[in-house]
Amino acid sequence: MIWILIFFIGVIASTLGSLVGLGGAFIIVPALLFLGQDVHWISNITPQTAAGTSLIALIFTGLSSSIAYWKKKTIDVKSALIFFIGIAPGSVLGSLTNEGVTAKSFNLYLGIWMILMSILLVLRNYLKPAQFTGTNKMIRTWEDSKGEVHTYGYTVWVAIAISVVVGFFSGFFGIGGGALMVPAMLLVFRFPTHVAVGTSMLVILLSTLAGSVSHISLGNVIWVYAFALIPGSFIGGKIGSYISLRLKGNTVVVILRVLLILIGLKMIIESFLM
Repeated sequence: MIWILIFFIGVIASTLGSLVGLGGAFIIVPALLFLGQDVHWISNITPQTAAGTSLIALIFTGLSSSIAYWKKKTIDVKSALIFFIGIAPGSVLGSLTNEGVTAKSFNLYLGIWMILMSILLVLRNYLKPAQFTGTNKMIRTWEDSKGEVHTYGYTVWVAIAISVVVGFFSGFFGIGGGALMVPAMLLVFRFPTHVAVGTSMLVILLSTLAGSVSHISLGNVIWVYAFALIPGSFIGGKIGSYISLRLKGNTVVVILRVLLILIGLKMIIESFLM
């Protein structure tokens, strides 16, 4: 029975995650911690094993949703590869740093980060867009289904520096690079929402592949739970991308804000109850 529950956690988490470009670990990690440390339905769950097991499932969420977004031409592959230059080393460092963190601190840090990101997304329309200056500037354009052309961009070295930070927290929390990259793309680089979500899922695929190597080597993956999550994560990735591509960009952002606030508050409250 517990394996069926974990399967559906994978489906729900990956559907919501690929819908807004977060991947789904922001639900999988708290869910595993709840099942293991609160109700004791599963064993050997720590912040480290929850993060490591989650990253394995995210590989398949990233794969299935990236294929869907690729077909709809909402992935900026060049930008994803530039971001990955910073995310790869950052993800490995984050995975190694995670080893000394307690469950109480882990929940508190993750919850605070989620609330902060939700607040920044509320304020994003009031923030001044980043200026694309310097010799290494990257200017990108994207034409939506209505024929409207959107222009966005970034300075390459700034994007790589931000990606290192993104990679660190993705490896540390086991949440995949997209959970930080989507807010960065929306707030700093002013990506069109659908391009940010699609590109994020490719970044998640690449960053989870890098981060999972460290967690596997450290023994942080509980494979029996990972194998229960993988089918649901693959299915959820397809469902979420299908829904996302049929919603307006602002609707996707609103859903993202709500999910970040709800999960963030839950994690903070749980940290004080431990």
